[in-house]
Amino acid sequence: MTRFRYWKLTSDEVKKLTHNPDKILNWEIKGVRKPENDAKFIGIFLYRNGTPYDYETVSGIVYYHNNIDRNELPDITKFLKKKFGGDETEKGDRIFLKNSKEIYTGKEIGELAEECDAKFNTESTISIELADVTQDNLEKWGYPNSKLLPIPGK
Repeated sequence: MTRFRYWKLTSDEVKKLTHNPDKILNWEIKGVRKPENDAKFIGIFLYRNGTPYDYETVSGIVYYHNNIDRNELPDITKFLKKKFGGDETEKGDRIFLKNSKEIYTGKEIGELAEECDAKFNTESTISIELADVTQDNLEKWGYPNSKLLPIPGK
């Protein structure tokens, strides 16, 4: 299986992507607050085959946080639950929305990043990993070669 990972994509770049949603393995939106050296960020991600949770995998949207005031977490959770549903479960710095709606199109992912940036005062970068695709597919779908990140061992 051929895998490709793209990183540091902007929401504008991602909204223009026309990939086959079935080819997405995972995506992540990392929203960082200024100044960056305070290391305050919110990450939202989705793994197609589920996210590890103890000894099982959980389907649905997950978010994590770093140096974000705990008083802000209910607003983030409420925002994501309103959009995607799911049953809330917290483990460490990750909040799972079990069985929430899953999104995989570039338009949906890019728009989510923009909404989060506006609502939570962040600046997002997006990573996307795809499987079982060719370089020709990626070029046709609009993926920029300059943001291709090699996957070790592949």
